[in-house]
Amino acid sequence: MSYFTEATSEDLVLSRLAPGVDPRFRQVMESAVRHLHAFVKEIEPTMAEWERAIGFLTATGQICDGKRQEWILASDTLGVSMLVDAINHRRPDGATENTVLGPFHVSGAPERENGDNICLDGKGAPCVVRGRVTDEAGAPVEGARIDVWQTNDDGFYDVQQTGIQPDMNMRGIFTSRADGSYDFVTTKPLPYSIPTDGPVGAMLEAMGRHPMRPAHIHYIVTAPGYETLVTHIFVDGDPYLDSDAVFGVKESLIVTFHEDAAGHRAEFDVRLKKLG
Repeated sequence: MSYFTEATSEDLVLSRLAPGVDPRFRQVMESAVRHLHAFVKEIEPTMAEWERAIGFLTATGQICDGKRQEWILASDTLGVSMLVDAINHRRPDGATENTVLGPFHVSGAPERENGDNICLDGKGAPCVVRGRVTDEAGAPVEGARIDVWQTNDDGFYDVQQTGIQPDMNMRGIFTSRADGSYDFVTTKPLPYSIPTDGPVGAMLEAMGRHPMRPAHIHYIVTAPGYETLVTHIFVDGDPYLDSDAVFGVKESLIVTFHEDAAGHRAEFDVRLKKLG
């Protein structure tokens, strides 16, 4: 009979996996247990440190609700979200790059006509964003759905300010025309802080890291026969491009926002990868 010892801890735990366990689940659990036990043996936590770790996990779960996902925020700020995204979206040159979804996407955003304004609170500097959706070869993709969202000029998403911002403020779904073109009116995005009032904020402070994200607009682009694209456009010259709190910046996604007498404008062409 085997009993628990420090030397054989992971082997004993893994021996309890039943023979009929799903093979992929077995692979994941075997790796997770071995890495977790190796981590604990490396750092040798005190009981007080272990209790703090359990407290962090508990608090992270408790602060989550239908409008806030602290677990995604934790994954984002530790670079795990970007790593998983990179592994799952190894796209060829020419296709637009993915980046993190973030915790504030909302299903059921209103479908709008090209040229509509997604800013419902009247704040911020008006900005026109336009571009084309094409395949990797540059052929137009008609009927692509372009789901966009961003913070308002105060640096908050609408779901962070229920009752303060209009519902679905700074959100909309647009459809590409026959030539692949799309356009919408918004405001020039500004850098903002991720939520710091929860355990992830406390973790960043303990690490000596800032909580800022560079100015950006979120995109999800879908079209039949193409891979779904989850990405951002970032404002060229933003001071946080090199230190994004969630590691989401990619050079190809940095866009110049021009300013003239009519206001701000930016162009972002999307190239989708075909399925298969």
